[in-house]
Amino acid sequence: MTTTAFEPRIHPAGQHVFELQWSRPPNNFIDAELVRGIAQALETLDQEPDCRAVVLAPEGKHFCGGANLAGRDRSRDTDAAGSLYAEAVRLFRTTKPIVAAVQGGAIGGGLGLALAADFRVVADDVRMSANFSQLGYYPGFGLTATLPRLIGAQQTALLLYTGRRIKADEALKIGLAEQVVPRAELGRASLDFAAEIATSAPLSVLAIRARLRGSLAQTVIDALAIESAEQGRLRKTSDFVEGVKAGAERRPPVFGGT
Repeated sequence: MTTTAFEPRIHPAGQHVFELQWSRPPNNFIDAELVRGIAQALETLDQEPDCRAVVLAPEGKHFCGGANLAGRDRSRDTDAAGSLYAEAVRLFRTTKPIVAAVQGGAIGGGLGLALAADFRVVADDVRMSANFSQLGYYPGFGLTATLPRLIGAQQTALLLYTGRRIKADEALKIGLAEQVVPRAELGRASLDFAAEIATSAPLSVLAIRARLRGSLAQTVIDALAIESAEQGRLRKTSDFVEGVKAGAERRPPVFGGT
């Protein structure tokens, strides 16, 4: 089965588990096309009777390096963000349990993508960061809703205020990950994790998941509306220009509060 112009690949991995793979070298940067493709693939798997769990398994060095802000046409950023977030909502409305296999960087919107899954199996080389404040920007992809739900208000504040990068052991400690494995074992470990879910009665799992996720999709929709508005405001600031420039030049930003 294949879906959309972007065509992430769906294939059965045995034991009622399906693997969803894609590759956008070098960093698997996120945009509306990528999220649309993932959303359509997940919606396809919602209609697949043999699918009881899904593994998100992008190929390459990084799970997702976030948005590629360097060299972008700023005049189109608002429309691009709106389109991306409209597609992102679809991920939270799908019904099958999702395990994200996370390697390398899961940065910014890439972290948001990882948090759309129910669980995260991470490689020992992983780096996770909601780095928006280091760009003079506002968090996106529903992170203001999903992070507190997962790791609590205090840890969320710490990650969002500082934009710090979290390594695998700390991700496990604070609840950003359920399992850490060597990079070479990530594929097998994530499939085994999903297979354990798939051994349970599928109708029971779907009912439990629906109850536990509850109004998450609507909560994300509400968060995205605020995130989009704040991003539009901050995108016009000198600090945002400095943050993006500093990131491209791989140096610490110098913010002036304007």
